[in-house]
Amino acid sequence: MDFSLTEEQEMFRRMMRDFASKEIEPVAAQYDELEKFPADNIRKMADLGLTGLTIPEEYGGSGGDSIQFAIATEEIARACAATSVILGVTLGLCNLTIYRAGNEDQKKRFVVPLARGTKLGAFGLTEPTAGSDAASIQTAAVRKGDRYILNGPKQFISNGAEADIVVVFATLDRSKGYQGITAFVVEKGTPGFSVGKKERKLGIRASSTTELIFEDCPVPVPNRLGEEGKGFTIALQTLDHSRITIGAQAVGIAQAALDASLDYARQRVQFGRPIATQQAIQWMLADMATEIEAARLLTYRAAYLSDRSLPFSKESAMCKVFAAETAMKATTKAIQIHGGYGYIKDYPVERYFRDAKITEIYEGTSEVQRLVIARNIIGREFVKGG
Repeated sequence: MDFSLTEEQEMFRRMMRDFASKEIEPVAAQYDELEKFPADNIRKMADLGLTGLTIPEEYGGSGGDSIQFAIATEEIARACAATSVILGVTLGLCNLTIYRAGNEDQKKRFVVPLARGTKLGAFGLTEPTAGSDAASIQTAAVRKGDRYILNGPKQFISNGAEADIVVVFATLDRSKGYQGITAFVVEKGTPGFSVGKKERKLGIRASSTTELIFEDCPVPVPNRLGEEGKGFTIALQTLDHSRITIGAQAVGIAQAALDASLDYARQRVQFGRPIATQQAIQWMLADMATEIEAARLLTYRAAYLSDRSLPFSKESAMCKVFAAETAMKATTKAIQIHGGYGYIKDYPVERYFRDAKITEIYEGTSEVQRLVIARNIIGREFVKGG
């Protein structure tokens, strides 16, 4: 059993740390303050091949694996959580969904430009009345000849304002529940497809979160992803993978909070000596470091299983819930260590705290993750809604 990264993975981690520290971290606070989409960050990541990191080279990608994706996400999130969200959505939620479920034509039309970073992606599942209960979506699709007509709203869609390509889920027959849900690829500029309200958020403010509105929106049959009625299965498989990305994002935020706290504790002098010499501070830092390392190992394990096509639904839920709650605890302690300075925007731990909260909510709340874990360890028949 080997818990260390390979030489190649360690080199990749160092490269990502250097890139994120030099190119992304210096502008993170400004993008957050202005709630401005970091287009330059996305362009730089595309130049490095990160927008196609886990896509095979034949489809414009870099041919990397899930562990590399986790490493890249952690290091980018350590510098700017919002930028890591944008990458995670366009690559993990949108492009990998099309790559796994799509046919050859769809891969050539959609996967290649997304992997190269010339187009940005989004994932349209959540609705005003369908969050954790994704099977109850109301957006409707009706087939008319060589196209489907979509009607309905989507809510809380990351990258919604900028996305060129969106994976959208709609139901062909509400009476069938989740068995009526079908996945589609909808392109920007399609008649009847518009972007609605842009949300103002507590954290990850440089990442846009919007409504998507479909009003008699015609989607060609060749843009249907997979078979009719298989959309819910596609969504669940995607979320199993993307929870690893959120786990890595949470680890990155927590690591940033620990790093800032270590620097501050060594420099801040009270009662004639650095506060790092105080046992109360030492114990907080020790707890943060221990929990972050545990969260990182859970995340790597889920990615390891995914790369080997082994069952990993339980492990992805475990890494997501534990890492998200670790990020919240670590950023809370970071503010406490900084005292009054932690509560003002001059210090980055205030931003880390705001960014951390969403990791307990999106792509499956912590409560939903516990249901997934319970279903796996107890048995689906014992878990309500399982």
